[in-house]
Amino acid sequence: MEETDREAVATAVQRVAGMLQRPDQLDKVEQYRRREARKKASVEARLKAAIQSQLDGVRTGLSQLHNALNDVKDIQQSLIDVNKDWRQSINTIENLKDVKDAVVQHSQLAAAVENLKNIFSVPEIVKETQDLIERGELLQAHRKLMDLECSRDNLMYEQYRMDSKNTHDMNLIHTYFGDMQKLSEELAKQLWMVVQRSLVTVRRDPTLLVSVVRIIEREEKIDRRMLDRKKQTGFIPPGRPKKWKEKMFNILERTVSTRIEGTQADTRESDKMWLVRHLEIIRKYVLDDLIVAKTLLDQCFPPHYDIFNKLLNMYHQALSTRMQELAAEDLEANEIVSLLSWVLNTYKSAEMMGNSELSPEVDVNSLNPLISQNVVDQLLSKYMSTLTSNIIGWLRKALETDKKDWIKETEPEADQDGYYQTTLPAIVFQMFEQNLQVAAQINEDLKTKVLLLCLQQMNSFLTRYKDEAQLYKEEHLKNRQYPQCYVQYMIAVINNCQTFKESIISLKRKYLKIDMEDTLSSSHTSMDATLDVIAKEGCSSLLDEVFMDLETMTMEAHRRVVVEYIRAIMLKRISFRNAEERKEGAERMIKEAEQFRFLFKKLAAGSGEDTEGLCDIIEAIAEVIKLTDPSLLYLEVSTLVSKYPDIRDDHIAALLTVRGDASRDMKQTIIETLDQGPSQPNPNYVPIFKEITVPTLTVPKLLK
Repeated sequence: MEETDREAVATAVQRVAGMLQRPDQLDKVEQYRRREARKKASVEARLKAAIQSQLDGVRTGLSQLHNALNDVKDIQQSLIDVNKDWRQSINTIENLKDVKDAVVQHSQLAAAVENLKNIFSVPEIVKETQDLIERGELLQAHRKLMDLECSRDNLMYEQYRMDSKNTHDMNLIHTYFGDMQKLSEELAKQLWMVVQRSLVTVRRDPTLLVSVVRIIEREEKIDRRMLDRKKQTGFIPPGRPKKWKEKMFNILERTVSTRIEGTQADTRESDKMWLVRHLEIIRKYVLDDLIVAKTLLDQCFPPHYDIFNKLLNMYHQALSTRMQELAAEDLEANEIVSLLSWVLNTYKSAEMMGNSELSPEVDVNSLNPLISQNVVDQLLSKYMSTLTSNIIGWLRKALETDKKDWIKETEPEADQDGYYQTTLPAIVFQMFEQNLQVAAQINEDLKTKVLLLCLQQMNSFLTRYKDEAQLYKEEHLKNRQYPQCYVQYMIAVINNCQTFKESIISLKRKYLKIDMEDTLSSSHTSMDATLDVIAKEGCSSLLDEVFMDLETMTMEAHRRVVVEYIRAIMLKRISFRNAEERKEGAERMIKEAEQFRFLFKKLAAGSGEDTEGLCDIIEAIAEVIKLTDPSLLYLEVSTLVSKYPDIRDDHIAALLTVRGDASRDMKQTIIETLDQGPSQPNPNYVPIFKEITVPTLTVPKLLK
């Protein structure tokens, strides 16, 4: 207490010191005192009120404790009295055991009397119930079946209460009601038949389906009641619980699975489009069934059955199982695309689960994938592998077909501008377009992969195309008469290069994302380079063809000039009159032969053509004409004949006539002597005089 007083005094001193820090504050001392007095009175009043409240509470508590003590004493006395009465009644309870047994027996007899009518009429009720089941009156049949089961269950329960170990009597009751179990099974068969055809029944006879649901609900209530009694007494009748609701959902699940599996009407052997047809039938059946389930079936079941969502899950699970089975088969490329397109796109589209008639109950975003991403990746990998092989085969076949056109005797087709072309670019890029359109049905990623694959194979294909064009040129050079339309088809090959370039650009612009163009720049450059090489080599081949034709024409012109020159000499009607004229004429012929040689040698430069031999014939004839000694004429003519064995008598006669100094006898002698002499022709000599026709100078004609 003293400690508290000291703390209070110290606190008061501090407050007073705080109030009186300046001299002018001494005038307010009385004011401070009155204010502190008011505060003190207020604190004391609150303190008194609090203490009074505490005292009242303590007083009330003490009163309640006193009352509780009195109650405890009363209860204690009552317990003593009850204990005394209980001890006194033990003997009385033992004396009432016989009464208890009598009560139990009375209860059993009462149950027997109550069910007596049913017990004696069991065979009749069984027959009536069987007839009702056969007539389809399922509700009435089930009502009678419940009555029979109730009678049996009550009897067995009373027997269980009296003597739970007496199995003989229990078996006796069970045997007596044995036909009832068969009725239950028969009724269940009828119910399951209706459940299996529920989507059809709900359209034709919804009342029948409602009756089946009511029967199942009755059995569910009985099951729950029997299970509750088992918890209390340990007794449950035979065959309980039936769990017909669970069986109903199991049957619905099996029905859905069977319906999905049964939609495959064709096989790959009978129809190449079997999978497309199968998936379309599934789509139609599932959509129709779910619409019926939402609009009609849902009204026939209690809300807590949640029948539409249950069926939705069943169909989804059955579809998932079926899609996984199909994915595990050895599918072809087009079948893989059909399956993935259906699974990834069609299933959640407005054509199926996203249909407006199923919303809002069906949320496509909450549906799990029909097949796992791992399976999708495996299918895509298999598709790309198969597609790679197919594209390689298609390109090879297209090139082989185009090569067959190259050797045709008809010209290639021309475009609208009249330029030669073949169908190869159109076939190749039509194939690419088809595969890209198919891939786009699945997703953008696959479309990009297919485009990259097409361009990659196109790069390899163009290399083969270049090689085949080169082989085409080489084969033609072996025999320039074959193929007949070589030039036209080579022009078409060159034009195809431009078509290929334009088609590649168009394909990339249509199917390639802008951000992916850099990844294909090197490939595009390589293809452009290959096409440029093909076009360049093709143009070079055409130029070679032109030059070879020019060489052939030059050779032919050279030969024709020499032939016509010699013919002009031999057909000339004017003869040289003297040696001087013959010399001048011969020198002119030699000079002109040199001019011919120079001209055609220049035209045939680099071709390897022999420009000397043909001009040598003119010089040889000039030597015969230039000869001044007639006695040597035979020798000169024989030399001419030995060099050019195709020269005939009429040629020699015409040549001697041109000289103008050979007598008739000399001509005859020279011709006859040459005819008798052996001829040894040069194997490399190409006959030329056989192309020169001069009038035959027979002896009579000479005489004339």
